Amino acid sequence: MIGSLAQLRALYAAPGERALGKQMDRLDAHARRFVALSPFCVIASAGRGAALLDASPRGGATGFVKTSEDGATLLLPDSGGNNRLDTLENLLDDPRVALIFLIPGTDETLRVNGTAQLRDEPEFSQRFAHERQLPKLVIEVAVREAYLHCAKAFMRSQLWAAHTWGPRDAMPSMGQMIRDQMGGGTAMETQEEMLARYRLQLQGEDLPSA
Repeated sequence: MIGSLAQLRALYAAPGERALGKQMDRLDAHARRFVALSPFCVIASAGRGAALLDASPRGGATGFVKTSEDGATLLLPDSGGNNRLDTLENLLDDPRVALIFLIPGTDETLRVNGTAQLRDEPEFSQRFAHERQLPKLVIEVAVREAYLHCAKAFMRSQLWAAHTWGPRDAMPSMGQMIRDQMGGGTAMETQEEMLARYRLQLQGEDLPSA
């Protein structure tokens, strides 16, 4: 078992100059372009004390996350979800945040680390007035570190190659899995029913906000 930094480092070569030098303290023009083309990111946050970490997927139309012209800040609208609020509650206790942005068909990713504030002022939410739904709040991230991550993980996994995708029915429906996890007394929702329900909820996001 590895129990020290010395043991760990003994297994690996030192990082190269390029791996270290590519890290920036803000989003340059290329990183801002990456965010503008990305419809999906994962946001990671830490809870209070020894609470477990959390990683949550976020998505929207291409460029749903906005960046400042100087690259020091990005704005992530909070869309409707399951109302657990894991990420938001974590950020109230610990503002540290990490994001990874993906562009379909692109093997490189963009990693951004920083600190976050939850902003509900109109000047923040109105930045998204032309989106599907006006957000209740916006996660404002002060960028501290940003860098492009190499393509090797996506090349190994062939994530974007359709011929590697298995059939959906290789897994039970989400309704079946949740019923098994929560107990047999829970009503089962078929995959088709679940998708229909999600579509109705997404259609509701297209309605004007109250």
